[in-house]
Amino acid sequence: MGAKKSDNNGFVPHHMNITADDVKGNDGIGRYIILPGSDGRAAKISAHFKDVTVKKHPRCHNFYMGQVETNGKMVDVAVVASGMGSPSIDIIVNELYRLGARRILRVGTAGSVQPSYIRVGALVIPTASVRDETASACYTPREVPAVASLAFVESARRACSVLGITNVFTGVVHSKDSLYAREFREGPMALEHEGYMKILRDSGVLASEMECSMLFTLGAVFNQQLKSAKLENTKGQPHGSYRFGPEDQFLTGAVLAVIGDDSAFSDDILVAETVDNAVKAGIETVKQLAVSEMGL
Repeated sequence: MGAKKSDNNGFVPHHMNITADDVKGNDGIGRYIILPGSDGRAAKISAHFKDVTVKKHPRCHNFYMGQVETNGKMVDVAVVASGMGSPSIDIIVNELYRLGARRILRVGTAGSVQPSYIRVGALVIPTASVRDETASACYTPREVPAVASLAFVESARRACSVLGITNVFTGVVHSKDSLYAREFREGPMALEHEGYMKILRDSGVLASEMECSMLFTLGAVFNQQLKSAKLENTKGQPHGSYRFGPEDQFLTGAVLAVIGDDSAFSDDILVAETVDNAVKAGIETVKQLAVSEMGL
């Protein structure tokens, strides 16, 4: 089924009630967009914004627009739920990209793959993700790594430092299709899943979730599309005379709250505090990136 057409940038999304004008801002870079999994968390994140406007959708991919302040300047931001899993984030990120979004940060949850030293309460800043899901393979071969944008990784590390959050780990995470089979060993392939997760643990993978590899793969694909378009528009100019501006780049990153380890029971209060820390770190990450990109 093809996308509906309109006069607004030629594209109308099927899963969000927004237009290209809604993602504009920040001197051409566009809004910094935060992607949690659920609409409930999106609403909580938007409580940190100023001058919030909500554009609702029946699928609960409600789009919360607002601003955050840093160094006395206002930064245009938005938050929308991606839903769970790679196919859902594939849809939402594609639609945001087609509307002009260029900066997307996932703020979500994960389970520890290294419970001996990463426990509930920690934050993980992914540098890349194991592509143990099938949606991203529709875009690039599995040999192509799913890597977060360095600018987001560096901004997230600065954000945690500014906030005084010290229980933070940076490295590779794991993105899967099935929570119950792969992580909880449900079904007749339980032994295979157990062996696979041990391999990840022995390989130094930090945490497991369900969206980062898709987000980072799309980030690489869309980033290259923007650069290719820029090069096409500068044909005939002397080699090296062109520069890629912020608007010519598609950046993706993530901040993850570790809410599961090898404990039989989770501390609900600690889990809530960890998610809250991830939200604060995510918002501060956006501020840090805006400072570096916009010279605020």
